[in-house]
Amino acid sequence: MISVSDLKLVYVASCVILGLIIVAPTLATVITLPGGERFSELWLLGQNHMAEDYPFNVKADEQYKVYLGLGNHMGDLEYYLLYVKFRNQTESLPDSVNATSSALEPLSEYRLFLSDGDVWEKELSFSFEGITIEGNVCKVSKLVLEGMVLSVDKVATWDSTNKGFYCQLFFELWLYNAPLSGFQYHNRFVGIWLNMTIQS
Repeated sequence: MISVSDLKLVYVASCVILGLIIVAPTLATVITLPGGERFSELWLLGQNHMAEDYPFNVKADEQYKVYLGLGNHMGDLEYYLLYVKFRNQTESLPDSVNATSSALEPLSEYRLFLSDGDVWEKELSFSFEGITIEGNVCKVSKLVLEGMVLSVDKVATWDSTNKGFYCQLFFELWLYNAPLSGFQYHNRFVGIWLNMTIQS
């Protein structure tokens, strides 16, 4: 037979459990449990919207296409800055080990706000104007990005190992840092190598 003290214990335990069930939705809005890893994803896809078929052998006055994408998994609304940069084979890239950006000046930029879980993607068309080759030197005057003419004035020297004049179009990701009141390099970049050897 169950004693009175055992019944009291069962009654108190039932009240506590019922109370927790009733209060649980309210506690969930107040208590924040540790989330998973917070990160931003950055990607560049080829002309068929896949991780292949990237433009490579390029010539002046011909249109090329890539897809640039960004996903926010930081757990909150974020303010992003994407810099467009263009370099020859000897100029600096961002340094992932030291989390530093490339020293090159940006040619253009994209600024956007993304809520947590949101994705932004843009089809980018680009072409080049003024590609000249003289001996072991290739000069590239202008990059036309989304109809905007950008002066690049790059010189690439002949790469005898890979048989070509190579430049790289790349995109750096920066993130707004509220305590610093400015953007900080977010240690992510994507890019494609372009062989400028073919002339029109």
